[in-house]
Amino acid sequence: MTSTNAPSTPPIVFDSVRDFLVRHAPFSGMDAAAFEFLIPRLKLAYFAKDSVVVDRESAFPPLHILQTGHVASQAAGLDTLPDRVLQPGECFPVGALSAGGQPTRSYTAVDDVFAYQLGVDDFQQLRRLSPSFEAFCSEAVTVLAQQSLAELQRHYAQVAADQHTLTRQLAELIPNAPVTCVVDTPLRAALLQMRAAGVRSIIVVDAAQAPLGVFTLNDLRDRVVLADVPLDTPVERVMTRNPITLPAHQTAADAMEAMAVGGFTQVIVVDHGKVIGTVFERDLFELQRVSLRQIHNAIRSAHSVASLKHVASDIRNLARNLLAQGASSESLTRTIAALNDALTREVIAQVLAEHDIGDISWCWLALGSEGRGEQTLATDQDNALIFAPVADENPERVRHDLLDFAREVNTALDALGFPLCKGGIMASNPSWCLTESEWRSRFTSWISEPTPVALLNANIFFDFRALHGDASLADRLLSWLLARTQDNKLFLRLMVANALQTEPPLGLIRAFEVDSGPEGDGTLDLKTRGTRLFVDAARVFALGHGIAAPGTLERIRQAGEMIRADPKHVAATVDAFNFLQVMRLRTQDGSRRAAPNRIDPTALNEVDQRMLKEAFRQARKLQQRLKESYAFAL
Repeated sequence: MTSTNAPSTPPIVFDSVRDFLVRHAPFSGMDAAAFEFLIPRLKLAYFAKDSVVVDRESAFPPLHILQTGHVASQAAGLDTLPDRVLQPGECFPVGALSAGGQPTRSYTAVDDVFAYQLGVDDFQQLRRLSPSFEAFCSEAVTVLAQQSLAELQRHYAQVAADQHTLTRQLAELIPNAPVTCVVDTPLRAALLQMRAAGVRSIIVVDAAQAPLGVFTLNDLRDRVVLADVPLDTPVERVMTRNPITLPAHQTAADAMEAMAVGGFTQVIVVDHGKVIGTVFERDLFELQRVSLRQIHNAIRSAHSVASLKHVASDIRNLARNLLAQGASSESLTRTIAALNDALTREVIAQVLAEHDIGDISWCWLALGSEGRGEQTLATDQDNALIFAPVADENPERVRHDLLDFAREVNTALDALGFPLCKGGIMASNPSWCLTESEWRSRFTSWISEPTPVALLNANIFFDFRALHGDASLADRLLSWLLARTQDNKLFLRLMVANALQTEPPLGLIRAFEVDSGPEGDGTLDLKTRGTRLFVDAARVFALGHGIAAPGTLERIRQAGEMIRADPKHVAATVDAFNFLQVMRLRTQDGSRRAAPNRIDPTALNEVDQRMLKEAFRQARKLQQRLKESYAFAL
């Protein structure tokens, strides 16, 4: 390879290079100042046919702008033909340089190639100087995000199918009570029993309900019809003996293996030797296709809190399957939240039926991640109650009744896999079961005297929404709150300072700043040092601009319109938050740590590391925009 440097480019060369660049994006949108910076810093490099221009081992390669010739681009890990050929005017590797890491693609000269090169430091400076070039680079990072999500999907698909759905115990999979008959039952009676129950087989049992055999429609064809056996013959003579059985505590995976070994399509499930039901091959396949309709039907048909345990498990399994299918984190977390909402409402309704709380208006409030509609797989309870007693009614008596009701709801949710909040932020806590006027008084104290504890409470309680009951109570409280925060400079100043307290974990020497000690152990927390940065900033924008939307991304989008932010920058912020959420979902499901949001960033593949770094950079940009937007408060 040979190259020609031009630190002081003559005017005629300057003009010819500019004339070439302006014919191609993103340079076609550059202003004169950007060209004045760019062109003197370009080097012209030559690459012979079939030579490597950039390989995957290159650390911080320069930006290449193809002048003449063609370059083949090939993805990492592929032994096939190149999947793209770059033309004159195209740039590479923009995504790697934008994310600050090694390329995930190799670039080879198809024929003799001349390319302009721009060093890494100059590349970053050009991003700062030229909005059009910065937007171009942000779009290249989006391509990296798509690559990373595809990697997540490949990693996750088998895990979701095998590891989770097939670990359920057989007792959970039995759809109906068993259809049985004794050994001396005539065939006609057995067939009538099967038709009445709408089943294709009947289990033959002894007096103790232990299985002795099974009679199926296949047996009817082969052993009765074709053999011309009378219908008054006892079923024992034509049944299949020694049917395959499994104890109720064994898993769907055990049943699948037994069916594969024995060539059967069903197993009889027993508890202490007694038949309790049958699991069919189709039941196992159905595990892979948990649907929204099935979950909602199961919620509506549940008659007790205990019967909702299967539903809670199905919601988590559905979330895993949706993640494996490439669902976006925004739609996925909203789906989880919506199903958990339906489950919680059913729990509240069932518990409420057992309590007489009088003729009062009340509303169950969802707080925190549930209030924002951003629940992940690892989530505890954050909830509260607001109520309005009727005239002349003692609020303390009403509160007493509500607390008994709320305590039972919190306990039931805990049994369904939503742990009790260690901080006691639950409706069963008298501090968070308040009248409308009491909530206003509590919020007023936090706004007017924003101590560290008050700011912490604001971060949790100001993300609330109605979940069950009289929603107008929550709506009035939110309208009242937003009217008092928009012009409160002291409160907003401290909320901004609180949001800026945690910086993105980007290291000066190493790529990431990880935690040390027993808890950190070379890891970082994707929630407290990742998504929380976006959540806190979005909350300040919402309180400062009167945005009623509870969700982080909707707050960011609405705030972006209000402060006239570049839509591409807003989109990049949304993508970064979504990427971190997907990483959290994957980490939570595969984690055996006490802190399920912790990851070792060095264990990630190259694409994920680069995207994680870019997501943290977007968090830093969002914090800077927050600081600029509220400079008056600081």
